[in-house]
Amino acid sequence: MRRADRLFRLVQILRRRKLCRARELAEELEVSERTIYRDIRDLAASGVPVEGEAGVGYILRDGYDLPPLMFDADEIEALVVAARMVQSWTDPQMARAAGDALTKIEAVLPEKMRGLIGGVPIAIAEIAQAPIAISMPDLRRAIRERHLINIDYTDAKGDDTNRRVWPLGMLFFGTIWLLASWCELRQAFRVFRADRIKNMQITADHFRPTPGRTLRDYLISEGVEGEILNGIGR
Repeated sequence: MRRADRLFRLVQILRRRKLCRARELAEELEVSERTIYRDIRDLAASGVPVEGEAGVGYILRDGYDLPPLMFDADEIEALVVAARMVQSWTDPQMARAAGDALTKIEAVLPEKMRGLIGGVPIAIAEIAQAPIAISMPDLRRAIRERHLINIDYTDAKGDDTNRRVWPLGMLFFGTIWLLASWCELRQAFRVFRADRIKNMQITADHFRPTPGRTLRDYLISEGVEGEILNGIGR
C-alpha cells in the first residue's frame, strides 16, 4: 500500500472511532506500531487535529473534513452493493436517495473508474416483507430530529397498546424492520416491529441523548460489539 493511501485510511479509521490504540491501528493497516507512531506524527505536523499519545490512544477532533473523495475498486463495489440492498429492502424514498448518492459518487470519480458503478456483478434479490402502515420516512425524521412519538401497537399476542417512546434507531432482520426505543411507560428499552405499529403521531416534544438511554446503550445491553458500535455515536 502506498504511504499516501495508508495515511488516508488512517484518517478514515480515526474518524469512525472514538479512541484508537496504536496496536489496533497497526493490525488493521498491517504495519508495525512504529510506523503508526510515525504516521500520527506526520499527520499532526500537516495540520490534521489528532490528539493522544503512545500507550493511551489517539482521537481525531470533531469537525475535520477529509480532502476530496477517492475510492478504490473494492470500496466502489461495497458502496454499490450497499446501495442495491437499500433499493431492494427499504422504502421508495430511501431507495431514491441511494440511487442519487451513487450518481453523485460516479460524478466525482476519475473517468477510467466510472464504469465500475454499473459493472458490479452482484445482484440483490427483493424479499417479501409484511406491509407497514406508518410512514418510514417520517419515522426516520423523528429519529433524526429526536422527536418523541406516540404509537398504537399490536403485539404478537394480538393485544393493543399505546406507548410514548423515544425513537432511537431502526434495526433490520432479514424480513422485518424494528424500532429500538426508550419506552416512557416501562422506563426501559423496548423494540417494536414496524409492521405492527398501526398509527404513529410525531409530537413536538424533543428528547436529549441521555446516558443509559441511547441506541448505543441498547446495543451494548444486547451484547452487540465491534464495528457496529464504532459506527454508533456515544
